[in-house]
Amino acid sequence: MGLLKFAAGSAAIVALACCHSAARAQSKPDQLPPVEVNPTESPKPVRQIRRDRDRRAAGQVRRAASAPTSAPPQPTEVVVTADREPEPISRTGSSISVVKGETLATSNPGSLVDALRTVPGLDISESGGPGSTTNIRLRGANTGQTLVMIDGIRINDPTAASGDFDFAMFAPSAIDRIEVLKGPQSALYGSDAMGGVVNIITKKGMGPAQFNVRTEGGSYGTAATTGSMVGSQGPWSYAFTGGGQSSEGFSRYGYRIPAIEAKNPNLERDGFSRLGGSARIGYDADGVRVETGILSTLTRSNYDASGADAPFYQARRLLDQVWAKASVDTLDGKWTHSLNTFATQAVRSFSELSYPLVRSSTITDYTGNSVGAEYQSILRMGSLGSLIYGAKTQHETADIFQTSFVPRFSAYVPQVRGQQDTNSVFGLWQLPIGERLIITLGGRVDDVVNVSRFETWRATAAYTISETGTKLHTSAGTGAKAPTLYQLYSVNRGSSLAPEQSFGYDAGVDQSLLNGRVTVSLTGFSNKFSNLIDFVSAGPGVSCPVVNSSGCYFNVSRAETNGLEVGSTVDVLPGYVKFNAAYTYLHAIDLATGLVLARRPKNLANFRLTITPTDRWLIEPRILTVSKRFSSAGQTNRVDAYTRVDLYTEYKIDRNWKVFARGENILNEHYQEVFNFGTTGPAAYAGFNATW
Repeated sequence: MGLLKFAAGSAAIVALACCHSAARAQSKPDQLPPVEVNPTESPKPVRQIRRDRDRRAAGQVRRAASAPTSAPPQPTEVVVTADREPEPISRTGSSISVVKGETLATSNPGSLVDALRTVPGLDISESGGPGSTTNIRLRGANTGQTLVMIDGIRINDPTAASGDFDFAMFAPSAIDRIEVLKGPQSALYGSDAMGGVVNIITKKGMGPAQFNVRTEGGSYGTAATTGSMVGSQGPWSYAFTGGGQSSEGFSRYGYRIPAIEAKNPNLERDGFSRLGGSARIGYDADGVRVETGILSTLTRSNYDASGADAPFYQARRLLDQVWAKASVDTLDGKWTHSLNTFATQAVRSFSELSYPLVRSSTITDYTGNSVGAEYQSILRMGSLGSLIYGAKTQHETADIFQTSFVPRFSAYVPQVRGQQDTNSVFGLWQLPIGERLIITLGGRVDDVVNVSRFETWRATAAYTISETGTKLHTSAGTGAKAPTLYQLYSVNRGSSLAPEQSFGYDAGVDQSLLNGRVTVSLTGFSNKFSNLIDFVSAGPGVSCPVVNSSGCYFNVSRAETNGLEVGSTVDVLPGYVKFNAAYTYLHAIDLATGLVLARRPKNLANFRLTITPTDRWLIEPRILTVSKRFSSAGQTNRVDAYTRVDLYTEYKIDRNWKVFARGENILNEHYQEVFNFGTTGPAAYAGFNATW
């Protein structure tokens, strides 16, 4: 374990002057107030936080008539991913962003893309619109170097060559919020968490029963309907969600690309459909919490291969997950034990039928399974902080089969059949020093049986200056990624593959100004990746385990990413106009060649202006601007810069009903995210939302 040597820098923030206006103070007794947390206190168990919030909600209703006219102090948001337990975001030294439920509710219900674009440091590429292959990159890391979880359970696909997760497999209707933890996090979460962690948190019941139905329709023959029922009764809580989307879509290859459409004037549409649902039930009483959940999503879509418009290419993606968790508090809540068991299955099936001569047809099935259990304990030691430790075991399998029935039927032939077991132990010490400084030190050992063993570490620090609304934060750590089952067992398998490695650090400042009307977050980061596994084509000097293969995998690559992340919120006219911005500067290079890494734009920005002319009416223009980048390795297949403008508006008819409309690419920008793959033209959608 190397010696940690890094310096945390702080940045100066220039105050923004805002126009003065009278703030509109409105009480909303039908909504629970957000959780308020004192940054100087130790984090409380979720049960206690929930009860405190319920008591405050009742107290606010009683005090509504005599409430003071001055604005109340802003509550501190609680996150669970940064340090594996609920805590105020002001206490963590890690860089973390939260995509809230209201952002998800006003975004495209068929894709997570629009909502995730609001996160600084995160880049997304869709290969031809909703329903197509969708990958993300955190701080320039490869797609397989970001760990994706649902409710803390890993869902990266064991059958994928890079071990990444295709976001086209998941329906947004079940999501409550998304927490994006940036930087190397293998010390907390193990393999894959080199660039960071995306934790998708599903809806959980609380308070009186609430029902919600949302439906919309619009361009490209699109229709979507989602519904949910959430609530609690005594110690029991429940949340049920379901929904479906369908769209005729547009050609994934070549759509709105003049050079391609000139040669292929009759590009066919590639649509998609999706059905999904989830259920989550919990019991919480007397220091005992038991919870179980199930989730399933089925997506069917047409797709095009690179360089061709293929009418008979179809994909089927199925994601299933089931889990159960039990927690118990001992020593009057000072020592918590929890056990989580889980099973996840990801199934992908691709059917390819050549056209128009129908010369061949193949079906390739990918089935990845993961089962495991994780124990975690939290020991709260007062002035000595808290100790979080635990162990995890996980069994993964990958099965890939292929068959054909044109020009002749062939047997169901295995392409990959592999399995592996991973056993891990981890620990994290959170230590408050005085009332302002909190540091954490953590480490983890992962043993991939008969493959590799690696150790990782992480350290963070957060310093809060409440008098000026300032938080300084810094973190550093190492990341690792074990070879994937595809890299180990496919015909292109490598020999003696070692885990990929990374070291990264960041430092930044979160600043609140003008009594909370302006908030600015500025974070600089740097990551170095080594031992990266890459595919090397067969040829002189390349010795592969399978002689007749086209090539194989080796630990041959190195890369470096550096950048700056900026997030800002400005309450321009309190109660009327709010401005949000997210900007990322990224310098990502291949250290072996000095060339820019593929699909990494140097500049990426997202702007939103929220206008509320009345209490019932919301108007939100949105701007996404992305600089030029290269779609393929070696700085090839350049994709031009673009700026896309969207518009969302909603009107609340009453406390139960609202209508909404959204426009995508309203200024008709022609752009590409992946070379030669189409993107939406001007599109309009409208619908209604009912809550009771």
